[in-house]
Amino acid sequence: MTTFRISPAVADAFPDTLIAVVTATGLRGHEPWPTTTTAVEDLERRLSDNTWAPADEADPRIEAWHTAYRSFGTNPRRTRPSVDALGRRMAKKGTLPRINPAVDSYNTVSVRHGLPAGAFDLDHVTGDIEIRYAEGTETFTPLGEPETVENPKPGEIVYTDTTDVLTRHWNHRDAHRTRVTEDSTHVAFVLETLHHTRDGHLLTAAAGELRDLLTVHAMGSTTHYLSPERPQVTV
Repeated sequence: MTTFRISPAVADAFPDTLIAVVTATGLRGHEPWPTTTTAVEDLERRLSDNTWAPADEADPRIEAWHTAYRSFGTNPRRTRPSVDALGRRMAKKGTLPRINPAVDSYNTVSVRHGLPAGAFDLDHVTGDIEIRYAEGTETFTPLGEPETVENPKPGEIVYTDTTDVLTRHWNHRDAHRTRVTEDSTHVAFVLETLHHTRDGHLLTAAAGELRDLLTVHAMGSTTHYLSPERPQVTV
C-alpha cells in the first residue's frame, strides 16, 4: 500500500486543489490496447479537422498552472507544466507521441481535458508519496537520463517518496526510477486541477475516461481523490 499526501503548506497555498489518483493492478502493457489507439487517433483527427484544439496558455486551466509555477520561482515559459508542453507539441506536430499503451492513455486524457497527468510505477516507489515544498537538498534523476542527478530549487513544489524526488516543478517532468513501461504492472496515475470549484467536473470525467481505458487491461483499478480537505489517501 502507498499513501499519497499533500503537505499542509501546499494545501494552504492551493486550497482549491483536487487530484485524482487512479490505480491499476495487474496491468498488461505488452498486449494491444485498441481503445487507446482509437482515442489517440480520434483526437489527432479532430485537431486536423479544426474541431478541437489543445488548451494553450491563454486558457484558464493552463494559466492557473503558470501562476502556480511563478509562485514557487519557476518560469512556466521555460519550464512548462506537462499538459502545456504536451498540448504545444501536439498543436505543432499534429500528433501525440507514442510511448507505450499506459502512457499514451493518460497523455490522451490529459491533453483532451487540459489537465496535467502523470504516473508512477508503484513497484519502484519507496515508502509514501508526498507533494511538498522542496528543501533543495533532495535529488532527482530525470526521465530518460539515468546518469543525471539534479537538485530542485528550495521552495519548488515536488512529488517525493522516501528516496528522492519523483516529479519536479509539481508536474513538469517525472523521474526515471518510477517511469511507466510496458513491464509496469502496478501503477498510480494522477490527474490534477488547481480549481476544483471550476474544473472538478473535468477532472472527474478525465479520471473516468482513464479508468475505462485501463480497466480492460488490468486485474483491477480504483480511483481516489486527494485535496486539502482530504490530504491523504492510501492506494
